[in-house]
Amino acid sequence: MLTRRTLLGAISALALLTAGGAATAQDAYDIALISKGFQHQFWQAVKAGADQAAADLGVTVTFEGPETESQVDRQMDMLAAALSRKPSAIGFAALDSQAATPLLQQAKDAGIPVIAFDSGVDSDIPLTTATTDNVAAAALAADVMAELIGGEGKVAIVAHDQTSRTGIDRVEGFSNRIKEAYPNIEVVSVQYGGGDQLQSTEITKSILLANPDLKGIFGANEGSVLGVANGKQELGSNVVIIGYDSGAAQKALIESGVIAGAITQNPVGIGYQTVQAAVSALKGETLPAIIDTGFYYYDKTNMTDPKIAAVLYD
Repeated sequence: MLTRRTLLGAISALALLTAGGAATAQDAYDIALISKGFQHQFWQAVKAGADQAAADLGVTVTFEGPETESQVDRQMDMLAAALSRKPSAIGFAALDSQAATPLLQQAKDAGIPVIAFDSGVDSDIPLTTATTDNVAAAALAADVMAELIGGEGKVAIVAHDQTSRTGIDRVEGFSNRIKEAYPNIEVVSVQYGGGDQLQSTEITKSILLANPDLKGIFGANEGSVLGVANGKQELGSNVVIIGYDSGAAQKALIESGVIAGAITQNPVGIGYQTVQAAVSALKGETLPAIIDTGFYYYDKTNMTDPKIAAVLYD
């Protein structure tokens, strides 16, 4: 879990404390956040940011998500239950970019502002989306991969899903960048493991066995890349791995060289700015369509750089 020092460092490093004072007591805002999951350290870091914003802004925040990132129906149940208690605002990170539209329409009809976070929806109902530019971040991962494998060879992608906006954007961001900029690199396989470490391990082993000359694998979220690392180690492969997200396990694998490096988001900032945006919406303030929460590439050479360390999490 995040230490308070790490949490405050992440917030101050990205100038998040700009909300202009806490909400007044009579506001009594109740903000319900429905995330994509709860099992990964990423979501715990998002929650930590949301909790910090709640304390700073004087509002109440609830945070929940399904046990795994494949449980779309369970997430819909959680969203419906949150709606039934008529919160002041809702923050929603969609597992499926289209499935929640009817429920989000109910929120809109009831006058409940909706803020999307991490993974947006195919709808104009959310007033804003607090998120990483996942296309640009995955393109950076592709650039680093290309450099590390010498600009040629076969690579693969192990991603979490093909229904969420993050899953779609990271796969397309990586593969399109390879296609556009690196004609001598071929993406030979794109597989989906639901963000589950064990499933992603088995997928990785099957990819490596089917492609013995594979040079690199991009793991598109925390659970995916940990599975890729497991598969590499179990088969004794030398494949280059570029990951996404942070967490103690992934950081240790980067320090040991099993994973070359990864893209880190700013999950604390995502959680903080989601709550901050909800409060702004409730006060009638205009919000930008996208709140870009930023990203960095990190490896063992820059993990202690203050601006990188502030957005890494355990």
